[in-house]
Amino acid sequence: MAAAAGPRPEAPSPQWPPRHHDSAEAAARLSDCEDAPVRPLCKPRGICSRAYFLVLMVFVHLYLGNVLALLLFVHYSNGDESSDPGPQRRAQGPGPAPTLAPLTRLEGIKVGHERKIQLVADRDHFIRTLSLKPLLFEIPGFLSDEECRLVIHLAQMKGLQRSQILPTEEYEEAMGTMQISPLDLFQLLDQNHDGRLQLREVLAQNRLGNGRWMTPENIQEMYSAIKADPDGDGVLSLQEFSNMDLRDFHKYMRSHRAESSQLVRNSHHTWLYQGEGAHHVMRAIRQRVLRLTRLSPEIVELSEPLQVVRYGEGGHYHAHVDSGPVYPETICSHTKLVANESVPFETSCRYMTVLFYLNNVTGGGETVFPVADNRTYDEMSLIQDDVDLRDTRRHCDKGNLRVKPRQGTAVFWYNYLPDGQGWVGDVDDYSLHGGCLVTRGTKWIANNWINVDPSRARQALFQQEMARLAREGGADSQPEWALDRAYRDTRVEL
Repeated sequence: MAAAAGPRPEAPSPQWPPRHHDSAEAAARLSDCEDAPVRPLCKPRGICSRAYFLVLMVFVHLYLGNVLALLLFVHYSNGDESSDPGPQRRAQGPGPAPTLAPLTRLEGIKVGHERKIQLVADRDHFIRTLSLKPLLFEIPGFLSDEECRLVIHLAQMKGLQRSQILPTEEYEEAMGTMQISPLDLFQLLDQNHDGRLQLREVLAQNRLGNGRWMTPENIQEMYSAIKADPDGDGVLSLQEFSNMDLRDFHKYMRSHRAESSQLVRNSHHTWLYQGEGAHHVMRAIRQRVLRLTRLSPEIVELSEPLQVVRYGEGGHYHAHVDSGPVYPETICSHTKLVANESVPFETSCRYMTVLFYLNNVTGGGETVFPVADNRTYDEMSLIQDDVDLRDTRRHCDKGNLRVKPRQGTAVFWYNYLPDGQGWVGDVDDYSLHGGCLVTRGTKWIANNWINVDPSRARQALFQQEMARLAREGGADSQPEWALDRAYRDTRVEL
């Protein structure tokens, strides 16, 4: 599950002050008396005297002359090498990354607005706006019934694995050794800064549950077990929090085995390759997504493969956002290999989500957007009076917008706001969504995520490097999941 937070914005270009043509002001900038405009510009023999100025200029000219001479010496000394860089120098890395075109983004117009679009040769599709915050659309009949059944069959042939496993003991030990003081952690959790840690403030940080979905009852049981809340009021003071040993927290979590229903998500999934050489239906779906999004082929083709997910009866996925934050300590998963940066964490950078419903669900299984088209967004308002709007097992009916699964229908939305310059801005908090509890039957969906790095330069470098690898490596340059090409000739009775 990706955490909800805004990505690091691009550093703004410096704003230079206009040039000053006033000679008195220019002279004042050379003096050490700059902060006292009513005094003379400088003393007769001070630091800004004519003699000092002439000496300074001579020194600057001599320095620049020496630098230029050194550069010329290096240039002519390496003249033979520069004319023929040789294999070693040519292999140092790619040239400057090209500037990428602005990202396309459909207009929502208004809720309920419909427009016609041609995605396949023999029919028209209609796009309907479901919400403006997030910018969310629905396309009935994006996939045919036969295509839906084929995707399910290919996923079953590939084999599905549990979507979420609990952290290992090594992970928990690493978390326990993190260098963060109790005061810093308390201030991080205390979102309203009142010096008291309330239940909903702890619940808002559901990652503390190590993959378990924490409820108010869970928190209070844990407090009681590790004796963190002596007065039993469900609120921790800074002193009570400081007295708590985080190792006791991890021991408690390990000693209480989590059922599937207590996890953040309860499903199974697999990945299906869609690149060159894939099954013709998988290629057709990707090309359809390319026409739908109107993004460059390089961005779409270099994005994640198709994820196919099965939710059995009792399956769910609590509300989350698909794209994670990009702080100085994080980097995008898809561009990390070319970033040449050492950072401790990575996250998924998904500009768009295209979700396909592969079957009709007998009971439940809606996709809920709890705060769609709210006038404002406040993370703490998601949890009120023991009602957690992110809890898709108990409170899906209280979400603002629910989309019923219908076979062949696609919904798609943007996970980021625009930055005003044609690229990725902050994560759109309104894109919070989840999979409601499946009360009867089985639910099959598929996800196409379009990966874009919030750093335009890093995305450009990634695309350039992938193009180079494709030219040099041919078929051997395909990722590991290219093994799915073995399914390209599969014929299934539908």
